[in-house]
Amino acid sequence: MDVKTLLLQQWASCLDEEDWFPPLEKVLEDITFEQAIWKPVEGAMNSIWELVCHLLFYKKRLLMRFLGETANEPQAEDNESTFRLPTETFQNWKETKQEYFYVHRELEKILAKSEHEDLYRQIPGERSLVLELKSLAMHDAYHIGQIVFLSKMQGAWAGKRSF
Repeated sequence: MDVKTLLLQQWASCLDEEDWFPPLEKVLEDITFEQAIWKPVEGAMNSIWELVCHLLFYKKRLLMRFLGETANEPQAEDNESTFRLPTETFQNWKETKQEYFYVHRELEKILAKSEHEDLYRQIPGERSLVLELKSLAMHDAYHIGQIVFLSKMQGAWAGKRSF
């Protein structure tokens, strides 16, 4: 199996294809606004929504850098700032999820269209596309686990799942 095929499989498993962990699209499917902002202990853990914002930040930054649109890339003072929420409304929660899914799929399209040399081309401010997407897929898997745990703590995780 070549690196592109392997990476496409990893990338899909993070969003919409079952593998060793549930894909984020399924995990977030029934998460309500209230569940998205819930924290077990204030300040000690991030909420589901904060985790999604964090994942979106790094994906969107990579997409903008890959496209050469660095003026439009998201900015943060530090990693902790990447968890910051927009105004807490149901509509903003919905839009955050939609933007996350859109950015993830745009990166997937780029990967699918990339030739071998594109995969290893240096991205401004980053490493190569292949290394960044591999790292982001692992990053997703880690935080998807946290999101699942938070949903289980709230009783929002279905008792019987196919994964």
